Amino acid sequence: MTFYRYLVLFGAAVLAGAVNAVAGGGTLLTFPSLLAVGIGSRIANATSTVALWPGQLSSLWGYRRELGESRHAILRLAVPSLIGGGVGAVLLLHTSQALFDRLVPFLILGATLLFMVNEPISRWLRARTESGGSETAHDASQDEPRTAAAWAAVMVFQLLVGIYGGYFGAGIGILMLAALGLMGFKNIHRMNGLKNINGLCINAVAATLFIVSGLVDWHIALLMATGSIVGGYGGAGTAQKIGQQNVRRLIIAIGFCLTLGLLLRRS
Repeated sequence: MTFYRYLVLFGAAVLAGAVNAVAGGGTLLTFPSLLAVGIGSRIANATSTVALWPGQLSSLWGYRRELGESRHAILRLAVPSLIGGGVGAVLLLHTSQALFDRLVPFLILGATLLFMVNEPISRWLRARTESGGSETAHDASQDEPRTAAAWAAVMVFQLLVGIYGGYFGAGIGILMLAALGLMGFKNIHRMNGLKNINGLCINAVAATLFIVSGLVDWHIALLMATGSIVGGYGGAGTAQKIGQQNVRRLIIAIGFCLTLGLLLRRS
């Protein structure tokens, strides 16, 4: 691979780290960049998962207080996250390159649509938090499902999110936030903390299986991991100056253009 292509991948990872800090959706930058330089779609998917995992780990620090109040919910949701992530990764490992190539445009389109609904769902969740008053901020037991049936529904949905996340991964955050909100969680900070730790569980299992199976290009993964960390720490300010709305529009445009381009290439 030429130096120019390495530079493109490093730049994409820096951008992904920066936009993840302010808007999310970094996978919609790293995965297409890997495809653009000629990496096969399955290896690109696995390498992107491994490369962005360190950034997810560092994001937990900002929610350490909320996670400390959520041990009960963490234990209940971690199990389906771990199982689902493993199942999704195994499904990818048993998907042929030809079939995955056919699925990629639709996976990217789905992830782009999820990214589009992220903001309205987040606004709805913030409104629920504000209307709930201060009670849930001090009493964690009031900020979660009240019945066994509701918990079962959350856990089943989390299992499905985990399977999708282990298989492809882009957009799992908004799926988890929406499910937590619908099932009774009201504190947006606790929900973000639970979303982050469960996303970490999903991707940790998937990344481990991808590594063991030899599906990861380590030279590229380490390069992009470094880029995402640099972007997360140093590039978030630049992304904020550009504006969250402009960043979101750019990512959505990339997602739709890439979907269209891949579909036209197949025709």
